[in-house]
Amino acid sequence: MNVNLYGCNGKWVMVDLGLTFADPAYPGVELVLPDLGFIEERRDDLLGIVLTHGHEDHIGAIPYLAADLGVPLYATPFTAGLIRQKLEEEGLAREVKLHMIENEGGFVLGPFGFRYVPLAHSIPEGNALVIDTPHGRIFHTGDWKLDEAPQLGVPSTPEQLRAIGDEGVLALVCDSTNVFNEQASGSEGDVRTGLMETVTAARGRVLVTTFASNAARLQTLGEVAVATGRRLCVAGRSLDRIISTAKAAGYLKAFPPTVDWDDVMNLPRDEVMIIATGGQGEARAALARIAFDSHPIKLSAGDTVIFSSKQIPGNEIAIGRIQNALATAGVVMVTDRQAHVHVSGHPGRPELAAMYEWIRPQILLPVHGERRHMAEQARFGLECGVPQTIVQSNGDVLRLAPNGPEIVGRQSAGRLVLDGDVILPADGATMNERRKISLHGQISVAVALDGRGRVVGTPALRTQGVPVEEDKAAFMDEAADEAAAAAAKGSSDQEALRERVRLAVRRTATRWTGKKPVVDVLIIRA
Repeated sequence: MNVNLYGCNGKWVMVDLGLTFADPAYPGVELVLPDLGFIEERRDDLLGIVLTHGHEDHIGAIPYLAADLGVPLYATPFTAGLIRQKLEEEGLAREVKLHMIENEGGFVLGPFGFRYVPLAHSIPEGNALVIDTPHGRIFHTGDWKLDEAPQLGVPSTPEQLRAIGDEGVLALVCDSTNVFNEQASGSEGDVRTGLMETVTAARGRVLVTTFASNAARLQTLGEVAVATGRRLCVAGRSLDRIISTAKAAGYLKAFPPTVDWDDVMNLPRDEVMIIATGGQGEARAALARIAFDSHPIKLSAGDTVIFSSKQIPGNEIAIGRIQNALATAGVVMVTDRQAHVHVSGHPGRPELAAMYEWIRPQILLPVHGERRHMAEQARFGLECGVPQTIVQSNGDVLRLAPNGPEIVGRQSAGRLVLDGDVILPADGATMNERRKISLHGQISVAVALDGRGRVVGTPALRTQGVPVEEDKAAFMDEAADEAAAAAAKGSSDQEALRERVRLAVRRTATRWTGKKPVVDVLIIRA
């Protein structure tokens, strides 16, 4: 959920505008967005949004938040193509101005000068940004790695990066994701060999799941399909979107023609390779639907599924659920633990050390990762001879120059959730109520009173998710009695009466279950 703000001479620029995916702390929610309250209050001083590359955690929030900011977007051709599709899907293409900047191109926004510097990553046109200001130069890496055999694009050479360092760099703002990895991340070219060996050895249908945005991996898989004599089928709308955008930007020119879902099922099983979304366990993605037999593509015993992606922490349960379903069907599974079928798109320690040597910043500012990753990179940078480092938390206001680095303030940096079609605070009333209901259940109580305030009949109760099971009838009788007794005490204050009934029913539920369900009370007066 990357959002970076740079301020200078009273003006601001935003680098990236991403989202993240929800976890069980947000029941009923799929997408989590950044709260941009700080810059929304200063939108008259915001000059633009500059995008480093096309991953969802860097561009995914654009359709939901960019229009309200009212500033133009800047991106290289492939990333611009992905953004344009998002804006068109939301009917915002005319509302949000999108500037396409040529690869290695530059532009100026107020006191900021920007230049794109290509770096290898697991998506076309991964870019660093050289940001020139009156107070010094920033080298903002975005997401990156070193790759001696990239399959798409031409990343900057060590000589080109050293030349940037020769000109002087105030601060290196650097990806921390793989800082604990003692080895370099490895080359996409090496994965081709591992995939070729794995697919060649497979019997029956082969399905490969990978990140849809990894166009280099898609090219590799296309080459492997051709070399092993398998026809290629693509399952997943995001894959279709990436392939079409990549081709429009001049990539994937040799990608083989694909067959549709119906035709692939009529081909001999050992002549089929399927590329599918869903390697992170997404319930509605193609792989989950195939695993649970609700997709036109079918797998059976002896077929092979290759997970050509890293398991993202937090997705273990969802991925395990799919793998268990595949195992039940007799499908063979291969992950990066069994074969060399994936490499990361982020730098390990040797790559970080090389970047420090080339760029030679005065200050290292670790970003992208959890706090432990950023703190470790700060320690590692000092070990490698970087003069100064500083670690930020979300919302910290950091002065880089003059007289920096120093944290000089703190602003709100909360989260929003996309709940259906509505954007809400992640910790607002709606989500807090939903969490309580998911944890404790809910009881509705209706009490009827006559004109004198006396209880008429027996209070009616309905429960949802309250763990009473076979004792439900007895529990309901006791809870109704307690509600009636509380209401019989009477009150001219309607809210006080409702609260008395609510507490009486909740106390009863707690005695029976140990839970504190949400209790809603309806008072009906005759």
